[in-house]
Amino acid sequence: MKTVFNEMKKKKSGVPAHILPIFAKIIHKHDIGAPSLPPECEDEFYKAMEQHLTETQRFNIYAQAGGCKGIGADKERLAFAKTHAHLPLNERIQKFNELFNRNIDYLDEQTMAVHFKCHHGYYLRAREGKDFNLPGSIKSYFERCAGGRLYEYEKALGVNLRIKAVDISPLIQCKQNPVLFIFEIK
Repeated sequence: MKTVFNEMKKKKSGVPAHILPIFAKIIHKHDIGAPSLPPECEDEFYKAMEQHLTETQRFNIYAQAGGCKGIGADKERLAFAKTHAHLPLNERIQKFNELFNRNIDYLDEQTMAVHFKCHHGYYLRAREGKDFNLPGSIKSYFERCAGGRLYEYEKALGVNLRIKAVDISPLIQCKQNPVLFIFEIK
């Protein structure tokens, strides 16, 4: 969350300076010197992001500081990118889906859709019987996931992407259903 806040402070995030103290206050209120901030802080922080920032601002921030980037897999992603660089994007996506067990649809030259379900985070809490009670925190959680997926796909597929949409409506109906990420291919 502190990484997200640091990203918010950058001019390119588009976050007005007068909004930043709201988030600094949330972090300060919950920062008790522990290595990580408590979940209550995270919920409050991301609800405030939904309340005070536009979707575009949040997507810009999450593109830089998304969750679960899994940078430990970069070697594998970059090897995939190098090996398959000669293929058209739709074929790279097909190979990537097969090799990495992903669910990416190449919609057209400007758009790809991802049906996403992680096996930790939200789903781990759901299996334990815990829940995110407010749709706001669920939405923020998966907007952050979209940033992590953006990172993964840019590395592996060798493309520049922008988060275009995050649809959590299937998840609201049944917490085990995947969400839908739409990425613009730049």
